[in-house]
Amino acid sequence: MRCGRMLRPGDTIGLIGPSGACRTAGTLERAVGEIERMGYRVRVGKSCAQRHGYLCGPDDVRARDVNRMFEDDGVDAVFCMRGGYGATRILDRLDYAMIARHPKIFMGLSDVTALHIALLERAGLATFHGPMALSDWADGPLHPFSCASMTRALCCAQPVGALDNAPDYPARCTVNPGRAQGVLVGGNLTLVAGLLGTPYELDTKGRILFLEEVGERTYCIDRLLTQLRLAGKFDDCVGVVFGDFKNCPVEDPDCGLTIEEIIRDVVAPCGKPVFTGLQSGHCTPKLTLPLGVSCRMDADACALTVLEAAVRG
Repeated sequence: MRCGRMLRPGDTIGLIGPSGACRTAGTLERAVGEIERMGYRVRVGKSCAQRHGYLCGPDDVRARDVNRMFEDDGVDAVFCMRGGYGATRILDRLDYAMIARHPKIFMGLSDVTALHIALLERAGLATFHGPMALSDWADGPLHPFSCASMTRALCCAQPVGALDNAPDYPARCTVNPGRAQGVLVGGNLTLVAGLLGTPYELDTKGRILFLEEVGERTYCIDRLLTQLRLAGKFDDCVGVVFGDFKNCPVEDPDCGLTIEEIIRDVVAPCGKPVFTGLQSGHCTPKLTLPLGVSCRMDADACALTVLEAAVRG
């Protein structure tokens, strides 16, 4: 697995817009200012200030930003501006061989899941499921819990170790007991399912699958998880960890199913270790997860421990 160099004070962060457009004036500038106040320099990609409908600029502009930020040795890490939609449209425009020759920190979540998967499968790059500029810095400093988790993952060439939720976050829950070890992969449920049948489909064989979601009714989550089940993703993986499911209501309290009931119906029959409630996803604050490195899960204790450093010194 290829890893980027650990982030140090004074390093340059390349900010890109691979997905949805910035829709509120001034938020990008505020986010850049907050990141700079953390001690980093920021190089804003051309895509960040553009808009093509709901996209952060045309496909060629967004793809060129990704390629340029990786190729430029003056950029030490690449952060994504926001999610939304659009990353899947540029997957076939990226230079994965070049990216593999220039490994560096890459961080984002939500729609950025498409890039996490493609960079893992095509470039062998460890990436980070974590904060994004407009989601986490535009309204002020990064939350202390989120900041501590991100710093621990990006700024130290040691395994992150145990991933602990904030004390006030809802308790984790065992679905299937058991223990497993494997490379951590995944991200947003919609994006993982959306890449099935494409050249960028996620391989879950021998891996721990992490899934989170936002803004989907529970019957849609049922459909997406069933799609993964029918594609054999739960049979192939060694375990499943569910993160935050924000604003995912039961569509009808009288005849609906909860997310917990759906997971027990659709995922639990795989017989692999499964637990829910990891504080990562569209929640605030959030854990930063290193993707593409070895982890150990203990579903009895609802614990996930990172065993391998995702950055080099």
